[in-house]
Parts: sequence; structure tokens; C-alpha cells
Amino acid sequence: MARWEGNTRGRLERAALDLFTKQGYDRTTVAQIAKRANLTERSFYRWFTDKREVLFGGSEELEERFLAVIEVAPEGTDPLTTLMAAFSTAPEVIRPREFLRERSAVIAANPPLQERELIKLATLSQALTAALENRGHDSQTARLATDAGMAILRLAGERWMADENADHARLLSDCAADLLAVLTADGAPTQP
Repeated sequence: MARWEGNTRGRLERAALDLFTKQGYDRTTVAQIAKRANLTERSFYRWFTDKREVLFGGSEELEERFLAVIEVAPEGTDPLTTLMAAFSTAPEVIRPREFLRERSAVIAANPPLQERELIKLATLSQALTAALENRGHDSQTARLATDAGMAILRLAGERWMADENADHARLLSDCAADLLAVLTADGAPTQP
């Protein structure tokens, strides 16, 4: 039996990412991940349903945080502004930049992980759209705001991972301005 060392989920995530990077996703087993984290397979399955899910830890926390901010947004706030306020809380729960960079490379190289990421994003989008509808926005407006917001969040995340000194909230604002510039043909985005 493995000795308790704390931060079980984080250790499993790190072990999995190291193994996926070193030997490939397909050649890595749950048993190897657990062993590298100095845990048992049983411990692994307490935290994750399968080896794909180990790279998506924290997605539930992120969704909960976003929904909590949407729920308490001042009445009359437009849906995109509401989403931007929610998205500004992402740094409170997302993993460190280096981990996310490595994670992105592993996902990009593995179609099953790409599929899982798309499912996670679609699930998040549905939850955000429903939350906006619960605030009284019609379904089309809620869906359009969510789709635009998710594009902004994705681009801001990519820029945040690429720049060690970047401020996530500022990047959200810049990306929103870039989207507006593209939609209105007023100019070029703030970054290439």
C-alpha cells in the first residue's frame, strides 16, 4: 500500500502527464500512472474514471466557479459581460502554465484526447448557455454570447500560456476587443 503524501489528484495528474509525454498516451497504463505517483490503481479510480480524464482534472471546479459568478451578476448585465466576469476567475483554478503547455501538446497528438476536450468544452458551453437563460436571456442570445465568449476564452488562454507575464483578465479584454474589431471591420487584432 502506498504511503499517504497528500495532493493525490495533483500527483496523479503530474505522473500521467510525464508518462504521456515520455512514452505516449497509448502506451501508458493506469497502473503505470499510479505507480509513478506512489499510489495504487484503486486510488487512481477514486479521482478519475479513466486515463483520459486525468488530463481534465479541475474542469468541474472551473464550471462551478463560472456558474457561481453568472448567478450573482448584477441584474441587467449583458450576457457577454457576465461571461467575461466569470471567465476572469479562471486563474484561481487552472493549472500552472507549464503543465497546461505540456497538456496541450499531449492532447494535440492524441485524437481520443482531442475528442474528450471537445466534449468537455461542449458540456461547459451548454452549462453557460443554460445559466444565461436562467438569468432571463433568450436562448439565441445566450447561445451566441456563449459561443463568442468561449472563443474569447480559448484565445486568451492560448495567449496566457505563451506569455509568462501576461495577465489573464487583460487578455480577456484584449481578445474581446479583437473579436469586436473583426466583427465590425474596424481594425486588426491587438496581437497576431
